[in-house]
Amino acid sequence: MANAAGIVLAGGRSSRMGTPKAALEWHGSTLLRRVTGIVGRAVAGPVVVVRAPGQELPALPDSIAVVEDAREGRGPLQGLAAGLAAVREAAPVAYASSTDVPLLHPRFVQRVLAALDDDVDVVLPHVGGFPQPLSAAYRTTLVDTIETLIAEDRMRPAFLFEVCRVRRLDPAALLEDPALAALDPELDSVLNLNAPADYEAARARLGPEVTVQRFGALRRAGNGVPSPASLRAATLGEAAAASGLTLDEHIVAALNGDQITRDPEAPLATGDTVSFLAADAGG
Repeated sequence: MANAAGIVLAGGRSSRMGTPKAALEWHGSTLLRRVTGIVGRAVAGPVVVVRAPGQELPALPDSIAVVEDAREGRGPLQGLAAGLAAVREAAPVAYASSTDVPLLHPRFVQRVLAALDDDVDVVLPHVGGFPQPLSAAYRTTLVDTIETLIAEDRMRPAFLFEVCRVRRLDPAALLEDPALAALDPELDSVLNLNAPADYEAARARLGPEVTVQRFGALRRAGNGVPSPASLRAATLGEAAAASGLTLDEHIVAALNGDQITRDPEAPLATGDTVSFLAADAGG
């Protein structure tokens, strides 16, 4: 969405997980790298990560900005305020995400953002019987309202929703988008990982189903893998390996016909098309 930013909150204590969620391995990448990449695919504006003071983060692309929470352990409103303040000058709206939603689909982000119009300050999905404030869209001007709530020690997101205009989207409303209904019919985009068992169950799932094509000289490569082929891959590196290629400086990939990259950690989502070609032919 044009003029929309992304915010990923990484400063939670991860007490139930027992280890920082942001750095958890995800198909050769990390949860934080995946979620920032997925959010970044859905917005045209900047993506910022909000960390706790002094928190170490896994490696991120240079395009991702990092800002610090004012105080540690104060909950999502504190982090949301820091993120909104960081992007307020760049975008009128922002999608806010936690770092522990590896099944997030770009189309879900786009669907939520599309529901934010002039009459709405927050688009709040309700999935699984609960509101999802860290899978929601916010006007960046709400930072002032949030700062007032923080000063009053009213730290629950529900307090924010009491004082602004909220559009709530239940599963039926979300799935009115036919593309989202096809790509994420169970709305796994909001499935968060709180405990080790959650992580293990999610990690054991099959990767996203993507289409991989090889062009030019690479068409003859692939160790017998046809082109095009339907494969399971969560990252560009996995897609290359599954199609019999070694992703190096001699190969580039076009994601869905436009985004050119050779980053092996670039996240893929169900429905993606990855086209591999020799760097001297298309890079």
